[in-house]
Amino acid sequence: MGSRDVARTALPTSGAVVRAARDRQVAGWSRRQLLRGAIGSAIGVWVVELGAGTAGWLWSAVAAATPRVDVGTYAAMLARQGDLPFADGFPGYVAEARAFLVIVDPVRGGWSTGDDPVGDGVATNVLALSQRCPHLGCRPNPCLEDGWFHCPCHQSRYDRLGTKAAGEAFGPAARGMDRFATSVDGSGRLTIDTGALVLGPLPVALGDPGLIPPVVANGCV
Repeated sequence: MGSRDVARTALPTSGAVVRAARDRQVAGWSRRQLLRGAIGSAIGVWVVELGAGTAGWLWSAVAAATPRVDVGTYAAMLARQGDLPFADGFPGYVAEARAFLVIVDPVRGGWSTGDDPVGDGVATNVLALSQRCPHLGCRPNPCLEDGWFHCPCHQSRYDRLGTKAAGEAFGPAARGMDRFATSVDGSGRLTIDTGALVLGPLPVALGDPGLIPPVVANGCV
């Protein structure tokens, strides 16, 4: 038999050898493992998104079911603010309402008995400003340096009463901070109605009436 005939002769393969080759693990991930991993990752992302959405829905449902937040008396609010100059008109935060409280006229010495269904602070001498920036919903922060609100996301700026400063230099928000209706009963207890939201006013140019100028230029920037 020549060498060419030997090369053409196939060696027999036993059943055990075939099964061993079929069951042998190859290096890396198989297509089945990749498919399982992709499906697992997709399910994980879905679960995270579902959890976040559920948390937001639950908060909204609770807020809708119990929209009225009892803040208490002016003295109690002062005590909660610590060293912040709330009595001088600096905003104070009320976590339960997700809102900032601001005394409109500090000379009047706190809030007054009355109802404020439109959220302008005239009757009660206090504003309850929603913590959501009207632009994309970020939370503006009050600045001690200039007395204004500064949104950290897109730099919209508002005076201490939530009025938006007009102009591109003061951010993209199209209106001032939204506000909630408030009421103060005969015992001096303030209630915020988070179910009664009033859209904020239109922007006002710096220097015009209706916008409180900053204490200093470019504070907290």
